[in-house]
Amino acid sequence: MIWCASVFTLFPEMLPGPLAHSLAGKAMKAGLWRLETVDIRDFARDKHRSVDDAPFGGGPGMVMRPDVLDAAIAATGGVGPLVHLSPRGRRLDQERVCELAALPGIRLVCGRFEGIDERVIEARAMAEISLGDFVLSGGEAAAIAVIDACVRLLPGVVGSAEALSEESFAKGLIEYPQYTRPRQWQGRAVPEILLSGDHARIRDWRRAEAERLTRERRPDLWARYRPSEAAAPETNDQTIETIKSIDEVKR
Repeated sequence: MIWCASVFTLFPEMLPGPLAHSLAGKAMKAGLWRLETVDIRDFARDKHRSVDDAPFGGGPGMVMRPDVLDAAIAATGGVGPLVHLSPRGRRLDQERVCELAALPGIRLVCGRFEGIDERVIEARAMAEISLGDFVLSGGEAAAIAVIDACVRLLPGVVGSAEALSEESFAKGLIEYPQYTRPRQWQGRAVPEILLSGDHARIRDWRRAEAERLTRERRPDLWARYRPSEAAAPETNDQTIETIKSIDEVKR
């Protein structure tokens, strides 16, 4: 079965967008995955193709109607979990991307306005996924990101399986620094160890750099990768002097 992404949107013309290019685009042309867009407005019930209304209880903005969205979902096949792209959802990570890529497909609901009526989320048992702690104008950009992340994990999309295993998050760390020609650029040299031809030392250097960057930039990941080290207090010169002072007082 070909992996399929179904996207429910008010702006189907935004897709495939970047997904028609590079790895994802080549994979689509090769038949490794397919994209289906569903225009939610096609299921509106009036001549104006209205899909939203004012929120009960007052407040700014409009809310997407549950009856219109539910009709779009009911009339469309699609495969895989139904996912609402929302800033209040579980934050997407590589582990979740791997899970989604392993399924037959995914159905993504792109919200607009102030969001979609809570009742259709409950009735359809939608999962909710967030890209991070920020707000987009709609779910389409998030849908493209989710699909791209999944497609590159599909068999045959990326030429080398080793390349996937060395990427950020694949082993609980962010990726080590990369270098290419020229060897000297604006007074900056490629680390000598990468020119040594000693693959064991290069592998150790890359692992050490990945650990260093993860520890410095992503303490949340580091705490999961090395929980004992992340929890241990730093022992610096000031700490050592404090301990010595305490010992002197005790004497």
